[in-house]
Amino acid sequence: MSQTTQLQRRAEPIASLDADAVRAAYRRWAASYDTVFGGVSAWGRRRAVAEANRLPGNRVLEVGVGTGLALPHYRSEKRITGIDLSAEMLQRARTRVAQDQLTNVTGLLEMDAEATNFAAGSFDIAVAMFVASVVPNPRRLLAEMRRVVRPGGHILFVNHFAAERGPRWWVERAMAPASRKLGWHPDFALEALLPAEDRAAATQRPVPPFGLFTLVRLPN
Repeated sequence: MSQTTQLQRRAEPIASLDADAVRAAYRRWAASYDTVFGGVSAWGRRRAVAEANRLPGNRVLEVGVGTGLALPHYRSEKRITGIDLSAEMLQRARTRVAQDQLTNVTGLLEMDAEATNFAAGSFDIAVAMFVASVVPNPRRLLAEMRRVVRPGGHILFVNHFAAERGPRWWVERAMAPASRKLGWHPDFALEALLPAEDRAAATQRPVPPFGLFTLVRLPN
């Protein structure tokens, strides 16, 4: 298979996922998500929040807020709106907000990240942590984040993106069928999310552990 063909296949939408499948996956995992996934994702989550804290503007949209693991780490002046497709995950996030008295969290809403109800330019920053590889249409996610962030704002992703070659490339593809049952795609490529012009404009930084995740910052 040529490199061009490999890139084309990696850029194709993940057709096996749909909104109902995502809801079902996270309904199953809501109670144990923090224990099972919280540790391995902690570095990426904190790096993404630190970047959001550093950037100008206080109106922040967290896409796929889940159980709210990132919420306590935002600076108090940041006004956070979180959205998620899973009602069960959102309920746990609301409990966290109440327990930790996070008064800068202004809303936690059940909403489809690919088609939100927000007006254009509603936010200064939109951040999606470990979300891009589990939505049905990553490019629609990107387009919606671009729409709701003001011109001159920033879009942040932290995610696992597939290796382009080498041993990890084969391991990720061998893991893919089992991982999909958890709503995770180890064979998810950056090209599936960002077109060429956005990849050229984006800043990418590897995140521990072992550079498994990547923090991507894209100017809007």
